[in-house]
Amino acid sequence: MSEPKLKGKSFVISKQVVWEAWQRVKANRGAAGVDEESIQAFEANLKGNLYAVWNRMSSGSYIPPPVRAVEIPKRSGRGSRLLGVPTVADRVAQTVVRLYLEPEVEPHFHQDSYGFRPGRSALEAVGVCRERCWRNDWAIDLDLRKFFDTLDHELVLRAVAHHTSLRWVLLYVERWLQAPLQFEDGTLAARDRGSPQGSAISPLLANVFLHYALDMWMVREFPAVPFERYADDAILHCKSKMHAQMVLDAIIEGLAKVGLELNLDKTRVVYCKDSNRKGSHEHERFDFLGYTFRPRLARNSAGEGFVSFCPAVADDAATMMRRRIKRLRLHLWVGEALADLARSVNQIVRGWINYYGRFYPSRLLQHLRRINDYLVRWAMHKHKRLRTAPRKARRFIADVARREPNLFAHWTAGALPDAG
Repeated sequence: MSEPKLKGKSFVISKQVVWEAWQRVKANRGAAGVDEESIQAFEANLKGNLYAVWNRMSSGSYIPPPVRAVEIPKRSGRGSRLLGVPTVADRVAQTVVRLYLEPEVEPHFHQDSYGFRPGRSALEAVGVCRERCWRNDWAIDLDLRKFFDTLDHELVLRAVAHHTSLRWVLLYVERWLQAPLQFEDGTLAARDRGSPQGSAISPLLANVFLHYALDMWMVREFPAVPFERYADDAILHCKSKMHAQMVLDAIIEGLAKVGLELNLDKTRVVYCKDSNRKGSHEHERFDFLGYTFRPRLARNSAGEGFVSFCPAVADDAATMMRRRIKRLRLHLWVGEALADLARSVNQIVRGWINYYGRFYPSRLLQHLRRINDYLVRWAMHKHKRLRTAPRKARRFIADVARREPNLFAHWTAGALPDAG
């Protein structure tokens, strides 16, 4: 990434890195910021726009514009959360800094930090969490209150400074932290703390901050307590309820010292109940990364049934899928062939299967079978002879599935239609 310093430039920033940053921003797509310039509009004068970003960053004169504030509904359907949408040019500039900073901090991150890291995934975290729930009777489900809204700017900058000697990286990180939010009515809200979700740099800053505020704190204070963290979501594992409560009390006190607090209505100590664990507890389930962990019926290699504490698609995720399926209104696509429906549906469903079908897939298939109901209604609208014959329509779809079991992704996964 090193280049000779150009005359009149305060900082050495590679043009090649700016180009790579643009490639990433373009691949991630995203909405326009406060300047209403889209990805396509930015690309129309790509050379000039990228040169402007590089020139201003290299000279130290780059000033981030306000971040467009957008409220989006939560997956659960209850309430909303605030996203910050930077301009396309600002996303490029943030990605430039990320490309310089990430290689410096990445080798220092804890092995059980999974969020927004190269070579790490949410599913990996879910799998490790499952195994640790089998080995430990108790878990702590941590819920940080408004984490991205309450980050202490001074502590973030101190953490970043620990990993880079590039003055311009610190300069621009500080400016991004202080960039105001602009709401739909044009009003600006100054920020003295927090880093808005939605920006290219926020996930990395969050990881750097929590590396010290939580991960390394756990290593020092409770080295025998394993955990999985994905951004601000974390699960910790303990051998006893008493130990879990002691750890939780210490975490509350430790986080307060860095300006963070737990949402105590959602943070809980959970008993990982299974066939071998007797008794009961107020909390015997928790949600983590779109999966609900709770006692479920399972079978061993000999076919014998038992209760295992394991993950399956969460209720909120299942609700989201049902709503998405309903909004497709497949039964009204009477002008399309069944193969056309399959192509459209598979683009959505394959992603669900790849993520939510990794663990306890039978739970996911229960929800995907709803698609078959819409296909039956489609057949009744499509073919006059089936219009008043739902049983025949169901047999019609079942016959297609027998002939072409790979036509729909959910059929391939095992959610075949019932002939009735």
